[in-house]
Amino acid sequence: MTAKIFYDADTDPGLITARRVAVIGYGSQGHAHARNLADSGVDVVVGLREGSGSWAAATEAGLSVAVPVDAAESADLVMMLVPDQHQPAVYAELQGHLHPGDALFFAHGFNIHFGYITPPDGVDVAMVAPKGPGHLVRRTFEQGSGVPALVAVAQDATGKALPLALSYAHGIGATRAGVLETTFREETETDLFGEQVILCGGVSELIKASFETLVDAGYAPESAYFEVLHELKLIVDLIFEGGLSWMRYSISDTAEYGDYTRGKRIITKDTRQAMREILAEIQSGEFAAEWVAENAQGAPNMLQQRDRERAHPIEQVGAQLRQMMPFLDEQQTPS
Repeated sequence: MTAKIFYDADTDPGLITARRVAVIGYGSQGHAHARNLADSGVDVVVGLREGSGSWAAATEAGLSVAVPVDAAESADLVMMLVPDQHQPAVYAELQGHLHPGDALFFAHGFNIHFGYITPPDGVDVAMVAPKGPGHLVRRTFEQGSGVPALVAVAQDATGKALPLALSYAHGIGATRAGVLETTFREETETDLFGEQVILCGGVSELIKASFETLVDAGYAPESAYFEVLHELKLIVDLIFEGGLSWMRYSISDTAEYGDYTRGKRIITKDTRQAMREILAEIQSGEFAAEWVAENAQGAPNMLQQRDRERAHPIEQVGAQLRQMMPFLDEQQTPS
């Protein structure tokens, strides 16, 4: 069955401009949603803890700012844009300020799908999830375009949850590019799978293993870096622009032949079985429970792994090489 896609013409912008929206959080997604909505004529208040380093930035952007409880109380639509692991605690503080007819929105279905947040009856629960980082959501909006998004409804208390979600998507510029209708379950499980198996986990391990294989064979780390990491962007850009066929059309015949004949030796039956196992862990809630437990302990395993990965030789070589690339606006990882 073909999924339904909505565009500007399918929305009623007046639904969101008739609301006061509390955007809880002002990080990557939060700043983009809040500023785009405000520029679309929506009455926005940003919910931040007292002492938050983002308070001044939100204020300087011309936005009203309040602590989350006060922001939620003053609004009739609350968008939760703090990290997944912090949402249940924040929600526990402000849930008493959600009233019948209000709306509770998310940009990721994790806490609703796995039951870590249970909204009250009478409140619309929906998701508007841009398929891109917040800086891109903001930049494309300012350029007159937008980033595609997913939309889903978990609880339609008023009978108007979907039109309201689409109106919100219009306010952040997503319907300019197209909004795909999905479910909280589908968005959550496919998003986690993509992050773990290919976009982050899979790609990171392939890059490191390729780098290590070349260096262990005696090749210069700098050459290895260029071949297995630096050039990856060129290939991904081609895939993004026109799919795998366009990438294969654009590369050399030698590279294309190597793609067809060697790729399956890397992604084997065992790899595919591991993918199925990871998906099963996501579907069962095993990964969600593991992540919640990890954060309950202060995330010691993740922090230890973060430090270990930042010390990997490919990171050291890359930092040195990028200093020699004036065309790059190198990003510095916070210590």
